[in-house]
Amino acid sequence: MKITPVKGTNDYLPAQAELRDYLQRKICETYENCGFQRIFTPILEDIENLDKSEGGENLNLIFKVMKRGDKLKKAMEAGQESQLADMGLRYDLTLPLSRYYANNRAHLPNPFKVIQIDKVYRAERPQKGRLREFMQCDIDILGSESPSCEIELIHTTAKALLNIGIDNFKIKINDKRVLKDILLTTGFKEEDLDSVCISFDKLNKIKEEGVARELTEKGFDEKVIADFMELIGNAPFTLDYVRTISNNKEYIDSLANIIDISNRLAGDSYSVEYDMTLVRGQGYYTGTVFEIESLDFNSSIAGGGRYDNLIGKFVKEQVPAVGFSIGFERIFSILSERQAKLADKPEKVVLLYDEDQIEQAIIRAEELRGQYTTALYVKPKKLGKFLNRLEEQGFDGFQVLGRDEDVRMFNARSEDN
Repeated sequence: MKITPVKGTNDYLPAQAELRDYLQRKICETYENCGFQRIFTPILEDIENLDKSEGGENLNLIFKVMKRGDKLKKAMEAGQESQLADMGLRYDLTLPLSRYYANNRAHLPNPFKVIQIDKVYRAERPQKGRLREFMQCDIDILGSESPSCEIELIHTTAKALLNIGIDNFKIKINDKRVLKDILLTTGFKEEDLDSVCISFDKLNKIKEEGVARELTEKGFDEKVIADFMELIGNAPFTLDYVRTISNNKEYIDSLANIIDISNRLAGDSYSVEYDMTLVRGQGYYTGTVFEIESLDFNSSIAGGGRYDNLIGKFVKEQVPAVGFSIGFERIFSILSERQAKLADKPEKVVLLYDEDQIEQAIIRAEELRGQYTTALYVKPKKLGKFLNRLEEQGFDGFQVLGRDEDVRMFNARSEDN
């Protein structure tokens, strides 16, 4: 049998798991301190919900769960490939949240400020930075269309990042309603805008030539594509310029207000700026979209936006909603590379004892636990090798029962040698 995990998934050693637990706990504490409430939803969703969720290209990455028993047999006999599955694994936390809200709204406050920290699944082609199973850390505000929600989410998400030692980042913001208005001025049709936005979202990855090529492959008019590429190639991407080519003054003014207030709240910790090229790939985003870029690693570490139509697919009425998601795996990778020390964490030590000392060992361990996180191990024959392994696993020190009067820290042991 294979001992390695499935491609696109990971095993985590104890020290790695400790860092992941710490990050999730600190992020959740920040969110709870700001008045958000945590919920849990199943990893399985009805396949109809997933297929109709406007998740952009993620809809092609759904892990589908086949029907069972007679239902599967009938679907196979009928040759209905599309009917073979009745469930799927969630590809993000927004669709399950929308269904959750529709099902439980009578018991929830309005607006509802919610935390989700959980695993999601996508049938990605395994490669560096692309996992099939990964963690997301989301906060959302459901039931309010006020731009104050965007301001609160930006401030709270940035605060969570700063609290775990992530700094030197900037926050980019756009409004898809403004972007779509600009696209209309270049000649694209209303019904084509979502498809154009999906391609435009790849600008930073495939550059202008790649976007133009993809739009051509989709069959759009060559002159319209050329006019659009000229616009994004030459235009100064500022709100002042956008005011001259867009009729959506209300949304532009709202963007300017969000940016101004968010920058004042940020002080010198980070900046918030307009980015006309920011789209976000999810098709369900309807208005403001935002993304946090790490300037140290030149990559996105968080993103989100407003999705005012998604909940309405369940309740037959529009319910405004907006959310922000931290890219947990990227954050974990950054802090692992930095070999980050966990703040607010007691030192971790080992108490070593002989087999016949278990009672005294437990008593002594309880004394030590007032100051340290203390693990018990029977003293091995090859003590030096064992201690080296403990140090590699993140332990800070040890005590040998009956030999050492107090805990000996590994850094002090190195200095003695």
